Amino acid sequence: MTSPTIRSLGTEHRDRLMHFATEVSFPEGTRIFEEGQSADHFWIVRTGTVTLDFCVPGRPPAVIESLGHGELIGWSWLFSPYVWQLGAEAMTLVRAYELDAAQVRQACQADPELATAVALWVARVVAHRLQSTRARLLDLYAPHGSGLTDGT
Repeated sequence: MTSPTIRSLGTEHRDRLMHFATEVSFPEGTRIFEEGQSADHFWIVRTGTVTLDFCVPGRPPAVIESLGHGELIGWSWLFSPYVWQLGAEAMTLVRAYELDAAQVRQACQADPELATAVALWVARVVAHRLQSTRARLLDLYAPHGSGLTDGT
């Protein structure tokens, strides 16, 4: 299952969303955001690689997915209380489009078609990330060769 990219939005909605975008870059090794911080912006990767991770007490953060061209960095900006559920780090030099979450939410309130398109796109991203997280947790914590975690 490949992650939904910005291309999964229709052209009209993608163009409308990109109206709010500014170009930014993150040097390799930059923490873009941390789990628990305020989610007031989000990004779409132009070039480079970003990893998503989550905190594991007593261990280094567990990487759950790598993101590349056209992929959404962050979805927590769309759902109250607007707090990051994961962390993100630039693994290479990353060039991205940065969008102000409040501006996009306001545009979505004013345009129900845009709101629906953005919500469906982000929902597909969240579903993909949930599957990636599940697979990564099984890799990290399931006994080797154990099969499914429900005992079957």
